[in-house]
Amino acid sequence: MKRKILSIVCAALLIASCAASFASCGGGSDAKTVTVAASSTPHAEILEQCKAAMQEKGYTLVVKVMEDYVTPNTATEDGEVDANYFQHTPYLNSFNAEQGTHLVSVATVHYEPFGIYAGKTKSLEALADGASIAVPNDTTNEARALLLLADNGLIELNEGAGLTATVKDIKSNPHNFQIREVEAALVSTVLDDVDIGIINGNYALSAGLKVSEALAAESAESEAAKTYGNVLVVKEGNENQEKIKALVEVITSSAISDYIRATYGGAVVPMK
Repeated sequence: MKRKILSIVCAALLIASCAASFASCGGGSDAKTVTVAASSTPHAEILEQCKAAMQEKGYTLVVKVMEDYVTPNTATEDGEVDANYFQHTPYLNSFNAEQGTHLVSVATVHYEPFGIYAGKTKSLEALADGASIAVPNDTTNEARALLLLADNGLIELNEGAGLTATVKDIKSNPHNFQIREVEAALVSTVLDDVDIGIINGNYALSAGLKVSEALAAESAESEAAKTYGNVLVVKEGNENQEKIKALVEVITSSAISDYIRATYGGAVVPMK
């Protein structure tokens, strides 16, 4: 009996200690910590710039770098992290549908414009008949690349093809350009072998390319830019947590927008 009483007393003291100190025994210790999964460039770099402002608001921002496109979402769904920042809404919607997750966007932070970069040919005007053009081979990025070609008068797409366009939607290719489909991350590596290549902003940045030097780039007013803005994502039901609202306020602030403009040379563009 004495042992039982002693156990009960110890348990009560432990619970009281946890409640009083917000120690590791309960969720209280997490109320002032925001853990976000993010790809390294530019997402984690942008989040690093948010830490001081979050600290001023009374929160500790922890950034976990994850380079794949699956783990950040599953970790958010499972509660291993509070949020993630690496993807655009079409990918998020597709992931939810395919994986049965319940993730929602709470803020659109930036977009990464596609650019047409010189390979063997140094201007769009100099493109010869039969010139080779490298484009990403995945559905989302290929559509953006084809739309950019169409916007610059190089090809014509079927009406309504829009953001689901593939090479099968090319209605007119009067100069018989040869479209080479390449993995998105590798387009920059084949520029020496093609006349021009179309590259996403983050891959261009990683390859040392500058959007300011691109032969053409997506406009901020383009359908693609508005659709493929990169979003801050949480599990459904957590949108109104105070720490999430604080992070949304910081990451969409003018200070962070100014940092993005000053740092990435147009390869990453704030939505505000």
